[in-house]
Amino acid sequence: MVTFASGSLTKLSSKDQLELLDSIDQLRLQGINHYISLPQIIVCGDQSSGKSSVLEAISGIPFPVKSNLCTRFPTELVLRKAPYDSVCVSIVPHESRTEAERKALMDFREELDEFDALPELVDRAKTEMGITTHGRAFSRDILRIEVTGPNSPQLTLVDLPGLIHSETKNQTTSDIQLIKDIVQSYMREPRCIILAVVSAKNDIANQVVLGLARTADPKGTRTLGVITKPDTLVPGGGSEAMYVSLARNQEIEFRHGWHVLKNMDSEKGPSTLVIRDIEEAEFFRSGAWATLPHSCLGIDNLRTRLSRVLLQQISTELPGLIEEIDQKFSCCKDQLDRLGRPRASRTEQRLYLIRLSQSFQDLVKASTGGNYDRPFFTHAEDKLGYEQRIRAVVRNLNEEFASEMRLRGHYRQVVDGCKDSYPAPGGVISISRDEFVDHIDKLMRRTRGRELPGTFHPMIVVDLFREQSRPWEAIVRHHVEKVWEAASRFVSLVATHTADQSTAKALRRFVIDPAMGKIMDEMRAKTTELLNQHKSGHPITYNDEFTEALQKVRDVRRNRNDPAEILRQFFNLSSLGSGDYLSSYYDLKSLAKSLAEFREPDPRRFAANEALDCLNAYYQVCLAGPPFPSPGGQQSLPNSGSQLVCC
Repeated sequence: MVTFASGSLTKLSSKDQLELLDSIDQLRLQGINHYISLPQIIVCGDQSSGKSSVLEAISGIPFPVKSNLCTRFPTELVLRKAPYDSVCVSIVPHESRTEAERKALMDFREELDEFDALPELVDRAKTEMGITTHGRAFSRDILRIEVTGPNSPQLTLVDLPGLIHSETKNQTTSDIQLIKDIVQSYMREPRCIILAVVSAKNDIANQVVLGLARTADPKGTRTLGVITKPDTLVPGGGSEAMYVSLARNQEIEFRHGWHVLKNMDSEKGPSTLVIRDIEEAEFFRSGAWATLPHSCLGIDNLRTRLSRVLLQQISTELPGLIEEIDQKFSCCKDQLDRLGRPRASRTEQRLYLIRLSQSFQDLVKASTGGNYDRPFFTHAEDKLGYEQRIRAVVRNLNEEFASEMRLRGHYRQVVDGCKDSYPAPGGVISISRDEFVDHIDKLMRRTRGRELPGTFHPMIVVDLFREQSRPWEAIVRHHVEKVWEAASRFVSLVATHTADQSTAKALRRFVIDPAMGKIMDEMRAKTTELLNQHKSGHPITYNDEFTEALQKVRDVRRNRNDPAEILRQFFNLSSLGSGDYLSSYYDLKSLAKSLAEFREPDPRRFAANEALDCLNAYYQVCLAGPPFPSPGGQQSLPNSGSQLVCC
């Protein structure tokens, strides 16, 4: 049997690290990594930056590293501890694949006896993924290489496709975006160690990987920079000085700093990792690189640094990992509880829906009754807690509606004196009484019938009322929509609370949403019906308060123009009695009485004033609402309508 254990792998494993990784591995074996980010090392960089060579040098496992090739898909190297040595290669299909494609790719599974067969197996995997000369250039599918053995560390290394700068004949714009999305999805995993690989053959500012690493890890707490191909720089040149400064963490700063590696030169033909390590050590003994700390040079020191960084990352993330697992566990437990008993048969399904409906009705009854003592109701100060209290929501909406009707329900606001002194609310026209009387007089002359001089046709009040109540429809419809939206939100919250996620979603889609849509149509139709009572026909009020309201309106107008009060205020008198000098010298009481007996000589303006008084009284009665049911089952707007029947 061939032994796959490599001495390079053991340097990644300290005793403390293995104890922690054993626990992480147990989680991974249970499939937790599908739901929670677990520690792993990702190798990313621009195309042809030497990523695969870095991965090979770290792991000791050969990868295809020819200069004319590039990584076409993510490659996961899964290292696991086991009593026996083994290597298994498989494909993990991407979720975008069809069911048939997923099955075909999952059937690809090979076991190796030696690492020399790995390049050929990688080519076979490319073909299975559809990566050919005339097919797709890259794939989201994952090539998974699982290596187990007694000396293998519990570790996952990932080699990602290289970031492309510009499109070519074989690499399109969509390929560039695809690779960028793949790399970013791995970088965003909060427990991943990012090895940002940059090639000394290219200018630092042109290497895309550095910008992406900064975006995913702004503070650089989990990023380690790696400089490859330093032997391609001209000794003593400006580019070499720039990269030496970068290696000192002076140009682009990462908390874990930078490391320099000399790649295996694939152009010289086949070589071994042992020869590679010897050539690398010889290169760093001279030149500008020899001035750098020895700890940031060479593959041996990188394994040590990587082991330390990985251990620190695991130690830092372990409390959060445990907490996240507990949260996921609680969430799953709640979901299982909501699922309830098994319901495979129709009878079981019906019983589940019956129990669900009972819980649903119980919560709806409690909320509409204002009894908020169930676990369903969260804190009232929260937005969610308020939305759960539907009685409070609707009462507040009704109060807002009543206030809106009082403030902006009338088309014109009639004022005495200068209208500029009495600013009207937004949307309401301010008009003086004299101007309104002129408007009514003009309207009366154009609608004359058989009425006697000084009187007015009753329909003039109807016309004025329709004009005055013009804003009602918009206010009412807006109120109806707000109440409906609050009710829809409340019903959805109750369904989500009483049923599991999939059942609640189905209930909303097939039961609640259609029912609420029908209710909305009915509410709109009913609103139209109620508003039509005020917009058509000849309304007659049976409200006894109309007469009282009319008298009050006339009294207010009469008192506002009382001659005695005007004289008293003008002469600054306490009264118009005979005790005052002016009252003794002039008969002010008689004067006030003579002024009070003044009558409007113009019968049309007299009738117009009377019509305005009737309009004001009629509008007030309508706005106040009916004190008892309307005859014949007629209905009015809640808190805003009057008892009206259409003749």
